[in-house]
Amino acid sequence: MTDRSTAIPTLYLTRNGLLEPLGQSQVLSYLRGLSREYRITLITFEKDADSADVRRMRAMRAECEVLGIRWLPQRFRTGPKVITPALSILWLLWLVLREVKGQQVRLIHARSYVPAAVAMVVGRLTRVPFIFDMRALWPEELITSGRLRRGSLLHRAIVAAERACLRRAAAVVALTRAAVDHLSRVYPGELDGQEVAVIPTCADLARFVPAKERPPRHVIGCLGTVLSGWFRLDWLAMFLQVAASHDPHAVFDVTTRDDPHMVRAALDPTGQLGHRLYIAAADPSEVHRIVQGQTVSVMFYAGGHVSELGRSPTRMAEILGCGLPVVANEGVGDVARIIREYRVGILATAGDTSAMTKAWEDLLDLLKDPDLASRCRRAAEEVFSLEAGTAAYTRLYRQLIEAKPAG
Repeated sequence: MTDRSTAIPTLYLTRNGLLEPLGQSQVLSYLRGLSREYRITLITFEKDADSADVRRMRAMRAECEVLGIRWLPQRFRTGPKVITPALSILWLLWLVLREVKGQQVRLIHARSYVPAAVAMVVGRLTRVPFIFDMRALWPEELITSGRLRRGSLLHRAIVAAERACLRRAAAVVALTRAAVDHLSRVYPGELDGQEVAVIPTCADLARFVPAKERPPRHVIGCLGTVLSGWFRLDWLAMFLQVAASHDPHAVFDVTTRDDPHMVRAALDPTGQLGHRLYIAAADPSEVHRIVQGQTVSVMFYAGGHVSELGRSPTRMAEILGCGLPVVANEGVGDVARIIREYRVGILATAGDTSAMTKAWEDLLDLLKDPDLASRCRRAAEEVFSLEAGTAAYTRLYRQLIEAKPAG
């Protein structure tokens, strides 16, 4: 462990909450490793429901203290679409300026677009470099989910910020090769000579490990949000219906923080699945045990849209780590490439009964393969290892900080 008094001060910004599943798996997991070498100040935005959980908040504060992470949780505010985000950005700008000056920060790690825009402004004022950790193609995601209209004033503003962040960042991190290929076509000038790293979503493969025994019947899982606007809920509903009709003993386990009544209404409107369909949230610390009790996991995104080129589903890393195959669709980041290269899943071609029946039959054949679990695990280790991801971030931190000495 690095001496805290000599560790290099850095600032990590994210609009996600540390108590959210994504904050646990994609923020804290990396920071545990990075904190060995860097003195990290972490700014997150916590939702009220999470902040109200006093026990979890206290435990998270204690863990951050042990790691030497200075955690500054902020309230995630909801309200009018323009006023509330604008005020949140101004608050974050002030907060980041205060921390950069007060902590003598040497590097800002900005996760996603709004933190990157703030880091860019602060960087111009203080000359502190920042990493634009894109995570995904956010403007395109907003369009796909129907929350943004292409060509609108807000869309043009976000794209302008994207262009500026790509150009001014000390380095850019993308989740997929597909996203980098797209960005290189759209922003050839901005990315010319830019330091670009591909670091996919990673999982803690020490926790997400194969179960010693598989369930005696087919347990079809689905992990994470399905009401996001970019998840193909109709495809999922069709696959579950087909599976239920072909296997009367199969059960369906949807682990999500989404409203369970809304999810059930979408997946089982006539009540045919009934008690065979289980929908519930889970504490992040219990997710691996839930996945270990399943046979396969299903994830259908709005493939074919530009937004999906940048998606690296966290759930895929965790599922493969547990030795389970996935049922997915084309056009989603590097998902199809990984499935084909490692033979760890089935790609559904359409959302109709015929295509889903074919996917189900292909899945049954795949499940007969005695080497399937080991291939899934190997794919997780080679593509989604937390250790490899942490090492990649560590190398990037060192490179950028050494390029700009203190003072």
